[in-house]
Amino acid sequence: MLTATFSHAQGIGPTTERRLWDAGILSWEQALAAGGSLPLTRAQQALLLPALEESVAALERGDYAYFARTLPQRDHWRAAPEFMDRLAFLDIETNGGMSPDSITVIGVYDNVESRIYLKYRDLDDFAEDSRRFAVWVTFFGTGFDLPMLRRRFPDLPFDQLHIDLCPALRRVGFKGGLKSIERQIGIGRPPEVAGLDGWDAVRLWRQWRRYKDQDALRLLLAYNREDIENLALLLAFAFGRLKEASGFPG
Repeated sequence: MLTATFSHAQGIGPTTERRLWDAGILSWEQALAAGGSLPLTRAQQALLLPALEESVAALERGDYAYFARTLPQRDHWRAAPEFMDRLAFLDIETNGGMSPDSITVIGVYDNVESRIYLKYRDLDDFAEDSRRFAVWVTFFGTGFDLPMLRRRFPDLPFDQLHIDLCPALRRVGFKGGLKSIERQIGIGRPPEVAGLDGWDAVRLWRQWRRYKDQDALRLLLAYNREDIENLALLLAFAFGRLKEASGFPG
């Protein structure tokens, strides 16, 4: 889908992009081959064609930051297949505060294994490990997870593409929080974490810190792991719906 995207070029909005698709221009290569015969104004062509040449080169060198800068945020989902080997699902827990030191757990799932970073154990390792990823997938990460992480790790560029499934799923008709949407599309959770929410994560953290309750810690980490691994199922579900909603004919 990324190589069929034209919305990252200046002067190309959703309507113009669909005009290109309707004319059978379904890839950057087709647009570059068509050159001056594209169904665009001369001014639009003058902006689009150099942008597509840059896009081809950026994708060949794996320059995810180029697309993070140029793609509209709502279209970052289109880059998922091209960067799947460098894509990770991300979720954090906190102690209930909003300060840089409030993060207690950072969960990262790379479609193969989950890595859970824990405060007072290995939370700082996230900084170096995060540099290998090109795409973050979150649920409401725009409003919570990424702002908190930027405060906690101010030296990290956080220049990755970001697929926030909360607004993405809302655009295709699914409203509510993460657990509500999971239930709507039939994603279940193990009984021990079913029904837990973010405030339970705060409670479990405090219980572990105050009483050294190992069961509380185990449950907290299991809860976070469910969050990140279920995001993979949500992305797979959302991708087809978003592609259909975009009007792409392929």
